[in-house]
Amino acid sequence: MAIAAAATYLATPLARLIAQRTGAVTPVRDRDVHAVPTPRMGGLAMFAGLAVAFVVASRMPFLEDVFAGRVPWAILGCGALVCLLGAADDIWDLDWITKLVGQVLIAGLMAWQGVQLVQFPIFGLVIGSPRLSLLVTVLVVVIAVNAVNWVDGLDGLASGVVAIGGIAFFVYTYLLTVNNNPTDFSNLATVLMASVVGVCLGFLPHNFHPARIFMGDSGAMLLGLTVAAAGIMVTGQINPAILETEQALPAFVPIILPVAVLLLPLMDVAVTAGRRLLSGKSPFHADRTHLHHKLLDHGHSHRRAVLIMYVWTAVVAFSAAALIVFPVWVVLACFVAGALLATIITVVRLPFAALRPRRDRAAQEADEPVTHPPGP
Repeated sequence: MAIAAAATYLATPLARLIAQRTGAVTPVRDRDVHAVPTPRMGGLAMFAGLAVAFVVASRMPFLEDVFAGRVPWAILGCGALVCLLGAADDIWDLDWITKLVGQVLIAGLMAWQGVQLVQFPIFGLVIGSPRLSLLVTVLVVVIAVNAVNWVDGLDGLASGVVAIGGIAFFVYTYLLTVNNNPTDFSNLATVLMASVVGVCLGFLPHNFHPARIFMGDSGAMLLGLTVAAAGIMVTGQINPAILETEQALPAFVPIILPVAVLLLPLMDVAVTAGRRLLSGKSPFHADRTHLHHKLLDHGHSHRRAVLIMYVWTAVVAFSAAALIVFPVWVVLACFVAGALLATIITVVRLPFAALRPRRDRAAQEADEPVTHPPGP
Protein backbone atom coordinates (compact mmCIF):
# COMPACT_ATOMS: atom_id res chain seq x y z
CA MET A 1 0.00 0.00 0.00
CA ALA A 2 2.80 2.41 0.93
CA ILE A 3 4.77 1.54 -2.20
CA ALA A 4 1.72 2.09 -4.42
CA ALA A 5 0.99 5.41 -2.72
CA ALA A 6 4.57 6.68 -3.06
CA ALA A 7 4.90 5.62 -6.71
CA THR A 8 1.56 7.21 -7.63
CA TYR A 9 2.35 10.43 -5.79
CA LEU A 10 5.71 10.79 -7.54
CA ALA A 11 4.33 9.88 -10.98
CA THR A 12 1.37 12.27 -10.90
CA PRO A 13 3.31 15.44 -11.88
CA LEU A 14 4.60 13.57 -14.94
CA ALA A 15 1.06 12.48 -15.83
CA ARG A 16 -0.05 16.11 -15.49
CA LEU A 17 2.70 17.22 -17.87
CA ILE A 18 1.70 14.53 -20.40
CA ALA A 19 -1.93 15.64 -20.17
CA GLN A 20 -0.96 19.23 -20.88
CA ARG A 21 1.24 18.26 -23.83
CA THR A 22 -1.43 16.02 -25.39
CA GLY A 23 -4.33 18.41 -24.86
CA ALA A 24 -6.06 16.21 -22.28
CA VAL A 25 -7.42 19.20 -20.39
CA THR A 26 -10.97 19.51 -19.10
CA PRO A 27 -12.46 22.88 -20.12
CA VAL A 28 -14.94 24.73 -17.94
CA ARG A 29 -18.42 23.62 -19.04
CA ASP A 30 -21.87 24.46 -17.73
CA ARG A 31 -22.19 21.14 -15.88
CA ASP A 32 -18.72 21.30 -14.32
CA VAL A 33 -17.84 22.63 -10.87
CA HIS A 34 -14.18 23.51 -11.45
CA ALA A 35 -13.35 27.14 -12.24
CA VAL A 36 -10.23 26.76 -14.43
CA PRO A 37 -9.25 24.27 -17.18
CA THR A 38 -7.66 21.28 -15.43
CA PRO A 39 -5.48 18.50 -16.88
CA ARG A 40 -6.88 14.98 -16.69
CA MET A 41 -5.27 11.59 -17.38
CA GLY A 42 -4.17 11.01 -13.79
CA GLY A 43 -4.90 7.36 -14.46
CA LEU A 44 -1.43 7.04 -15.99
CA ALA A 45 0.14 7.77 -12.61
CA MET A 46 -2.34 5.49 -10.88
CA PHE A 47 -1.48 2.60 -13.17
CA ALA A 48 2.23 3.27 -12.62
CA GLY A 49 1.69 2.98 -8.87
CA LEU A 50 -0.27 -0.24 -9.30
CA ALA A 51 2.40 -1.74 -11.56
CA VAL A 52 5.25 -0.84 -9.20
CA ALA A 53 3.36 -2.32 -6.25
CA PHE A 54 2.72 -5.56 -8.13
CA VAL A 55 6.34 -5.91 -9.26
CA VAL A 56 7.68 -5.31 -5.74
CA ALA A 57 5.09 -7.63 -4.18
CA SER A 58 5.95 -10.39 -6.63
CA ARG A 59 9.53 -10.35 -5.32
CA MET A 60 8.46 -10.88 -1.70
CA PRO A 61 8.84 -14.50 -0.49
CA PHE A 62 5.59 -14.21 1.47
CA LEU A 63 3.66 -13.50 -1.75
CA GLU A 64 5.57 -15.58 -4.28
CA ASP A 65 2.79 -18.17 -4.52
CA VAL A 66 0.21 -15.46 -5.19
CA PHE A 67 2.13 -14.27 -8.25
CA ALA A 68 3.05 -17.74 -9.48
CA GLY A 69 0.02 -17.97 -11.76
CA ARG A 70 -1.14 -15.82 -14.64
CA VAL A 71 -4.14 -14.19 -12.94
CA PRO A 72 -2.28 -11.28 -11.21
CA TRP A 73 -0.55 -10.34 -14.44
CA ALA A 74 -3.78 -10.71 -16.38
CA ILE A 75 -5.40 -8.18 -14.04
CA LEU A 76 -2.44 -5.83 -14.43
CA GLY A 77 -2.43 -6.26 -18.22
CA CYS A 78 -6.16 -5.62 -18.51
CA GLY A 79 -5.69 -2.65 -16.20
CA ALA A 80 -3.14 -1.28 -18.66
CA LEU A 81 -5.58 -1.76 -21.54
CA VAL A 82 -8.49 -0.07 -19.80
CA CYS A 83 -6.17 2.75 -18.70
CA LEU A 84 -5.09 3.27 -22.33
CA LEU A 85 -8.73 3.24 -23.42
CA GLY A 86 -9.50 5.89 -20.83
CA ALA A 87 -6.43 7.90 -21.86
CA ALA A 88 -7.67 7.89 -25.45
CA ASP A 89 -11.00 9.23 -24.21
CA ASP A 90 -9.23 11.86 -22.10
CA ILE A 91 -7.47 13.11 -25.25
CA TRP A 92 -10.05 12.65 -28.00
CA ASP A 93 -13.41 12.38 -26.16
CA LEU A 94 -14.51 9.03 -27.57
CA ASP A 95 -18.21 8.38 -28.08
CA TRP A 96 -19.93 6.18 -25.51
CA ILE A 97 -20.42 3.17 -27.80
CA THR A 98 -16.67 3.00 -28.56
CA LYS A 99 -15.83 3.06 -24.86
CA LEU A 100 -18.48 0.45 -24.09
CA VAL A 101 -17.19 -1.94 -26.76
CA GLY A 102 -13.66 -1.50 -25.44
CA GLN A 103 -14.78 -2.16 -21.88
CA VAL A 104 -16.62 -5.33 -22.91
CA LEU A 105 -13.61 -6.67 -24.80
CA ILE A 106 -11.22 -5.95 -21.92
CA ALA A 107 -13.59 -7.48 -19.36
CA GLY A 108 -13.95 -10.55 -21.59
CA LEU A 109 -10.18 -10.87 -21.86
CA MET A 110 -9.78 -10.69 -18.08
CA ALA A 111 -12.49 -13.32 -17.62
CA TRP A 112 -10.81 -15.56 -20.22
CA GLN A 113 -7.57 -15.31 -18.22
CA GLY A 114 -9.25 -16.67 -15.09
CA VAL A 115 -10.91 -13.74 -13.30
CA GLN A 116 -14.40 -15.15 -13.68
CA LEU A 117 -17.48 -15.71 -11.53
CA VAL A 118 -18.18 -19.44 -11.31
CA GLN A 119 -20.23 -19.62 -8.14
CA PHE A 120 -22.21 -17.51 -5.69
CA PRO A 121 -21.73 -18.12 -1.96
CA ILE A 122 -25.49 -18.49 -1.46
CA PHE A 123 -26.63 -22.09 -0.93
CA GLY A 124 -23.67 -23.21 -3.04
CA LEU A 125 -25.11 -21.92 -6.33
CA VAL A 126 -22.85 -22.60 -9.31
CA ILE A 127 -23.06 -21.03 -12.75
CA GLY A 128 -23.43 -24.14 -14.87
CA SER A 129 -22.70 -22.66 -18.29
CA PRO A 130 -19.26 -21.26 -19.19
CA ARG A 131 -20.95 -18.77 -21.52
CA LEU A 132 -23.26 -17.57 -18.76
CA SER A 133 -20.29 -17.27 -16.41
CA LEU A 134 -18.47 -15.15 -18.99
CA LEU A 135 -21.55 -13.00 -19.58
CA VAL A 136 -22.12 -12.38 -15.86
CA THR A 137 -18.45 -11.55 -15.30
CA VAL A 138 -18.36 -9.05 -18.18
CA LEU A 139 -21.57 -7.45 -16.97
CA VAL A 140 -20.23 -7.04 -13.42
CA VAL A 141 -16.94 -5.52 -14.62
CA VAL A 142 -18.59 -3.09 -17.05
CA ILE A 143 -21.06 -1.90 -14.40
CA ALA A 144 -18.26 -1.33 -11.88
CA VAL A 145 -16.10 0.49 -14.42
CA ASN A 146 -18.88 2.90 -15.36
CA ALA A 147 -20.07 3.34 -11.77
CA VAL A 148 -16.70 4.72 -10.66
CA ASN A 149 -16.48 6.78 -13.84
CA TRP A 150 -19.87 8.39 -13.23
CA VAL A 151 -19.16 9.30 -9.61
CA ASP A 152 -15.91 11.05 -10.55
CA GLY A 153 -17.46 14.52 -10.63
CA LEU A 154 -15.89 16.39 -7.72
CA ASP A 155 -12.28 16.90 -6.70
CA GLY A 156 -11.12 13.90 -4.69
CA LEU A 157 -14.51 12.17 -4.74
CA ALA A 158 -13.82 8.96 -6.67
CA SER A 159 -10.32 8.42 -5.28
CA GLY A 160 -11.51 9.00 -1.70
CA VAL A 161 -14.62 6.84 -2.00
CA VAL A 162 -12.66 3.94 -3.50
CA ALA A 163 -9.91 4.34 -0.89
CA ILE A 164 -12.36 4.21 2.03
CA GLY A 165 -14.34 1.31 0.59
CA GLY A 166 -11.10 -0.40 -0.39
CA ILE A 167 -9.78 -0.26 3.18
CA ALA A 168 -12.91 -2.02 4.39
CA PHE A 169 -12.59 -4.56 1.58
CA PHE A 170 -8.91 -5.10 2.42
CA VAL A 171 -9.69 -5.79 6.09
CA TYR A 172 -12.48 -8.19 5.11
CA THR A 173 -10.41 -10.20 2.61
CA TYR A 174 -7.49 -10.37 5.04
CA LEU A 175 -9.61 -11.70 7.91
CA LEU A 176 -11.42 -14.08 5.57
CA THR A 177 -8.13 -15.51 4.34
CA VAL A 178 -6.79 -15.88 7.88
CA ASN A 179 -9.93 -17.83 8.83
CA ASN A 180 -9.55 -19.97 5.73
CA ASN A 181 -5.89 -20.87 6.15
CA PRO A 182 -4.13 -19.61 9.31
CA THR A 183 -0.78 -21.00 8.15
CA ASP A 184 -0.69 -19.12 4.83
CA PHE A 185 -2.87 -16.04 4.54
CA SER A 186 -1.33 -14.59 1.40
CA ASN A 187 -4.14 -13.76 -1.01
CA LEU A 188 -4.36 -11.99 -4.36
CA ALA A 189 -7.56 -10.09 -3.56
CA THR A 190 -5.94 -8.68 -0.42
CA VAL A 191 -2.79 -7.66 -2.32
CA LEU A 192 -4.88 -6.07 -5.06
CA MET A 193 -7.03 -4.07 -2.64
CA ALA A 194 -3.97 -2.90 -0.69
CA SER A 195 -2.44 -1.68 -3.96
CA VAL A 196 -5.64 0.05 -5.08
CA VAL A 197 -6.01 1.84 -1.74
CA GLY A 198 -2.38 2.95 -1.95
CA VAL A 199 -2.89 4.24 -5.48
CA CYS A 200 -5.89 6.30 -4.35
CA LEU A 201 -4.08 7.69 -1.31
CA GLY A 202 -1.06 8.64 -3.40
CA PHE A 203 -3.22 10.43 -5.99
CA LEU A 204 -5.53 12.19 -3.51
CA PRO A 205 -3.10 14.99 -2.45
CA HIS A 206 -2.96 16.12 -6.09
CA ASN A 207 -6.70 15.63 -6.64
CA PHE A 208 -8.35 17.04 -3.51
CA HIS A 209 -10.06 20.41 -3.88
CA PRO A 210 -8.75 22.50 -5.50
CA ALA A 211 -7.49 19.73 -7.80
CA ARG A 212 -4.35 20.21 -9.86
CA ILE A 213 -5.19 17.15 -11.97
CA PHE A 214 -8.21 14.89 -12.57
CA MET A 215 -7.93 11.12 -12.80
CA GLY A 216 -10.00 11.18 -15.98
CA ASP A 217 -11.51 8.11 -17.57
CA SER A 218 -8.06 6.51 -17.52
CA GLY A 219 -8.09 6.48 -13.72
CA ALA A 220 -11.78 5.95 -13.04
CA MET A 221 -12.05 2.93 -15.33
CA LEU A 222 -8.85 1.47 -13.88
CA LEU A 223 -10.25 1.71 -10.35
CA GLY A 224 -13.56 0.19 -11.41
CA LEU A 225 -11.88 -2.75 -13.11
CA THR A 226 -9.54 -3.55 -10.22
CA VAL A 227 -12.28 -3.32 -7.57
CA ALA A 228 -14.48 -5.56 -9.71
CA ALA A 229 -11.64 -8.06 -10.11
CA ALA A 230 -11.12 -8.24 -6.35
CA GLY A 231 -14.84 -8.64 -5.76
CA ILE A 232 -15.08 -11.42 -8.34
CA MET A 233 -12.20 -13.32 -6.78
CA VAL A 234 -13.76 -13.13 -3.32
CA THR A 235 -17.36 -13.74 -4.36
CA GLY A 236 -16.69 -16.50 -6.83
CA GLN A 237 -13.89 -18.40 -5.15
CA ILE A 238 -14.60 -18.36 -1.40
CA ASN A 239 -16.40 -21.36 0.02
CA PRO A 240 -18.97 -20.13 2.57
CA ALA A 241 -18.37 -23.25 4.69
CA ILE A 242 -15.05 -21.79 5.88
CA LEU A 243 -16.77 -18.91 7.63
CA GLU A 244 -17.52 -19.19 11.30
CA THR A 245 -20.82 -20.88 12.00
CA GLU A 246 -21.85 -18.42 14.71
CA GLN A 247 -22.30 -15.67 12.16
CA ALA A 248 -25.93 -15.16 11.21
CA LEU A 249 -25.29 -14.04 7.62
CA PRO A 250 -22.04 -15.73 6.57
CA ALA A 251 -23.13 -16.71 3.08
CA PHE A 252 -24.25 -13.24 2.05
CA VAL A 253 -21.22 -11.27 3.18
CA PRO A 254 -19.00 -11.96 0.13
CA ILE A 255 -21.72 -10.51 -2.10
CA ILE A 256 -22.65 -7.63 0.22
CA LEU A 257 -19.10 -6.31 0.58
CA PRO A 258 -18.24 -5.59 -3.09
CA VAL A 259 -21.64 -3.94 -3.52
CA ALA A 260 -21.12 -1.92 -0.33
CA VAL A 261 -17.77 -0.62 -1.58
CA LEU A 262 -19.39 0.71 -4.76
CA LEU A 263 -22.80 1.49 -3.28
CA LEU A 264 -22.66 5.25 -3.84
CA PRO A 265 -21.37 4.95 -7.43
CA LEU A 266 -24.00 2.29 -8.18
CA MET A 267 -26.75 4.44 -6.65
CA ASP A 268 -25.51 7.38 -8.69
CA VAL A 269 -25.76 5.32 -11.89
CA ALA A 270 -29.26 4.06 -11.08
CA VAL A 271 -30.73 7.37 -9.89
CA THR A 272 -29.10 9.54 -12.56
CA ALA A 273 -29.95 7.20 -15.44
CA GLY A 274 -33.52 6.83 -14.20
CA ARG A 275 -33.96 10.58 -13.89
CA ARG A 276 -32.67 11.12 -17.42
CA LEU A 277 -34.91 8.43 -18.88
CA LEU A 278 -37.97 9.89 -17.15
CA SER A 279 -37.16 13.27 -18.69
CA GLY A 280 -36.94 11.71 -22.16
CA LYS A 281 -33.14 11.91 -22.43
CA SER A 282 -30.47 9.31 -23.03
CA PRO A 283 -29.07 7.73 -19.83
CA PHE A 284 -25.63 8.78 -21.10
CA HIS A 285 -26.64 12.43 -21.52
CA ALA A 286 -24.21 14.66 -19.59
CA ASP A 287 -25.87 17.05 -17.14
CA ARG A 288 -25.90 18.20 -13.52
CA THR A 289 -28.16 15.48 -12.09
CA HIS A 290 -25.57 13.37 -10.23
CA LEU A 291 -25.77 12.90 -6.47
CA HIS A 292 -22.82 15.20 -5.86
CA HIS A 293 -24.51 17.93 -7.93
CA LYS A 294 -27.59 17.61 -5.72
CA LEU A 295 -25.43 18.11 -2.62
CA LEU A 296 -23.98 21.27 -4.13
CA ASP A 297 -27.45 22.50 -5.07
CA HIS A 298 -28.53 21.90 -1.47
CA GLY A 299 -25.98 24.49 -0.37
CA HIS A 300 -22.99 22.37 0.66
CA SER A 301 -19.52 23.53 -0.29
CA HIS A 302 -17.34 21.51 -2.65
CA ARG A 303 -15.24 19.95 0.10
CA ARG A 304 -18.21 19.39 2.38
CA ALA A 305 -20.10 17.53 -0.36
CA VAL A 306 -17.09 15.26 -0.88
CA LEU A 307 -16.69 14.61 2.86
CA ILE A 308 -20.40 13.76 3.16
CA MET A 309 -20.02 11.07 0.51
CA TYR A 310 -16.90 9.85 2.30
CA VAL A 311 -18.92 9.40 5.48
CA TRP A 312 -21.69 7.46 3.73
CA THR A 313 -19.13 5.19 2.07
CA ALA A 314 -17.43 4.48 5.40
CA VAL A 315 -20.73 3.73 7.16
CA VAL A 316 -21.87 1.23 4.54
CA ALA A 317 -18.55 -0.42 3.69
CA PHE A 318 -17.24 -0.89 7.23
CA SER A 319 -20.63 -2.13 8.42
CA ALA A 320 -20.56 -4.82 5.75
CA ALA A 321 -16.97 -5.78 6.55
CA ALA A 322 -17.73 -5.93 10.28
CA LEU A 323 -20.14 -8.83 9.72
CA ILE A 324 -17.19 -11.20 9.60
CA VAL A 325 -16.10 -10.19 13.13
CA PHE A 326 -19.10 -8.96 15.13
CA PRO A 327 -22.62 -10.29 15.67
CA VAL A 328 -25.27 -9.00 13.32
CA TRP A 329 -27.14 -7.05 16.01
CA VAL A 330 -23.98 -5.13 16.95
CA VAL A 331 -23.26 -4.29 13.32
CA LEU A 332 -26.85 -3.26 12.73
CA ALA A 333 -26.87 -0.96 15.77
CA CYS A 334 -23.62 0.70 14.69
CA PHE A 335 -24.90 1.04 11.12
CA VAL A 336 -28.10 2.75 12.29
CA ALA A 337 -26.10 5.17 14.45
CA GLY A 338 -23.69 5.90 11.61
CA ALA A 339 -26.48 6.33 9.08
CA LEU A 340 -28.27 8.72 11.43
CA LEU A 341 -25.13 10.83 11.81
CA ALA A 342 -24.53 10.79 8.05
CA THR A 343 -28.14 11.83 7.42
CA ILE A 344 -27.82 14.77 9.81
CA ILE A 345 -24.69 16.15 8.16
CA THR A 346 -26.24 15.57 4.74
CA VAL A 347 -29.55 17.30 5.38
CA VAL A 348 -28.62 19.92 7.97
CA ARG A 349 -26.19 22.67 7.08
CA LEU A 350 -24.34 23.31 10.33
CA PRO A 351 -23.88 26.91 11.48
CA PHE A 352 -20.12 27.06 10.86
CA ALA A 353 -20.68 26.16 7.20
CA ALA A 354 -23.00 29.14 6.80
CA LEU A 355 -20.68 31.51 8.67
CA ARG A 356 -17.56 30.62 6.70
CA PRO A 357 -18.40 32.68 3.58
CA ARG A 358 -19.12 35.69 5.81
CA ARG A 359 -15.72 35.31 7.47
CA ASP A 360 -14.07 34.89 4.07
CA ARG A 361 -15.70 38.09 2.81
CA ALA A 362 -14.61 39.97 5.93
CA ALA A 363 -11.04 38.76 5.51
CA GLN A 364 -11.08 39.74 1.84
CA GLU A 365 -12.39 43.21 2.63
CA ALA A 366 -9.70 43.64 5.30
CA ASP A 367 -6.98 42.80 2.76
CA GLU A 368 -8.32 45.17 0.06
CA PRO A 369 -6.49 48.54 -0.11
CA VAL A 370 -8.47 51.72 0.54
CA THR A 371 -8.69 53.59 -2.75
CA HIS A 372 -10.77 56.56 -1.54
CA PRO A 373 -10.82 58.58 1.67
CA PRO A 374 -13.53 57.75 4.15
CA GLY A 375 -16.58 59.99 4.22
CA PRO A 376 -17.25 62.54 6.92
